[in-house]
Amino acid sequence: VQLQASGGGLVQAGGSLRLSCAASGRTVSNYGMAWFRQAPGKERDFVAAISWNGGSTWYADSVKDRFTISRDNPKNTVYLQMNSLKLEDTAVYYCATRTVRSFTSDDGGYPYWGQGTQVTVSS
Repeated sequence: VQLQASGGGLVQAGGSLRLSCAASGRTVSNYGMAWFRQAPGKERDFVAAISWNGGSTWYADSVKDRFTISRDNPKNTVYLQMNSLKLEDTAVYYCATRTVRSFTSDDGGYPYWGQGTQVTVSS
């Protein structure tokens, strides 16, 4: 499975961005997927996850009520809508997929990763 993340960029605090993660090489419609992020000098952190059919989602407390994860299985794509962005949301955002239907916040549970897309929030 190859994952291609896109949609990052520079945005002012309070603004919005929508990240996309397109999968190729294999369908991911039966797999749990997630977004993680890594800020400079920090460890990679869980952001949001979604079950194989989109029926269940899970968010880190820091992004709850601001970010929304969704997926379009016919397009083999998962999205992260980010609203009310804060300076502390600045990071490289990575999408990842499991090979089972459930999701987890543990990055060790995801064998396939995209290359990351930079999100920079300015004041």
